[in-house]
Amino acid sequence: MTNITESEPLPGQSRDYIPALLPVALSLLMLPLVGSASSWVTLTVASLAMGMMIFMMASGLTLVFGLMDVLNFGHGAFITAGAYIATLVLIPMAVWLQADSLWLNLAALAPAALLAMAAAALLGAVFERVLILPVYGNHLKQILITTGGLVVVEQLLFVFWGPTQIPIPLPTALRGSFIIGDIAIAKYRLFAMAIGLVIFFAIFAVLNRTKIGLLIRAGVENREMVEALGYGIRRLFLGVFMVGAALAGLGGVMWALYREQIYGGMGADMMILIFIVIIIGGLGSIGGCFIGSILVAMVANYGGFLVPKLALMSNILLMVAILMWRPRGLFAVVNR
Repeated sequence: MTNITESEPLPGQSRDYIPALLPVALSLLMLPLVGSASSWVTLTVASLAMGMMIFMMASGLTLVFGLMDVLNFGHGAFITAGAYIATLVLIPMAVWLQADSLWLNLAALAPAALLAMAAAALLGAVFERVLILPVYGNHLKQILITTGGLVVVEQLLFVFWGPTQIPIPLPTALRGSFIIGDIAIAKYRLFAMAIGLVIFFAIFAVLNRTKIGLLIRAGVENREMVEALGYGIRRLFLGVFMVGAALAGLGGVMWALYREQIYGGMGADMMILIFIVIIIGGLGSIGGCFIGSILVAMVANYGGFLVPKLALMSNILLMVAILMWRPRGLFAVVNR
């Protein structure tokens, strides 16, 4: 007879590390296929930098969908608006950007990024209060009305900035590459990687080490319980939406500098890629979004180098492969 006074220890929470190892495995698999070690390093760094910028743009939409169950097809508006708003600082401070001083370059980039994030957050608040609030719980209406919002924002940007592309050259200190033997590593790519990693760890810390993060994670699992405990879930929704929009605005600035141009459809062009990342990651998982962003960038860069004709459909093939392995994504959120 079992002694009821004795209790067995509760099993520890199992952690799934396999998806986190996929980028490492993919990069090592590509090494013999690429052939040249210098080309492999260049492609890998380019992939990581591109992945960090995609993560900046996709993380906000991941948070919004994970907590609010909102399909915001207008998320690209925040990306484009952030990039355009940044020109209000970048163009007047062009002399600082052209100076051969990293500190002067950053002194121009920092206020431009902050202004872009603030403007995108404000636009996000308008989106949430005016467009999305009346259609909570109805995905079809969310898709239609947010797509309409994206079109309206793009046309308004055309009114104020015109339909032509705006060249945005890289700051002088971030041009060129670090040369290590035969390996050339672009300075801006390292800069983008650093910014992306800071954002990822900041989001991770907030979600796992703060009370607001606890409420967000609890709201993902059971929003009715959060409301029953006396917390205003609507205000939490609005705050998350504004933060997501601000991250998209920052991603828009980084992507515009990466491409060295701004145009009205840049946000809309990124939406398919962003949704692929979110689906791969697990529909609401920040960790999955991070890994998915890196995988998408790696497949695009390695694929474009090895088989250029397959580059356009490489991300679709990646998504199909991931979903055949894990139909709910790399890190599936429980209630999806």
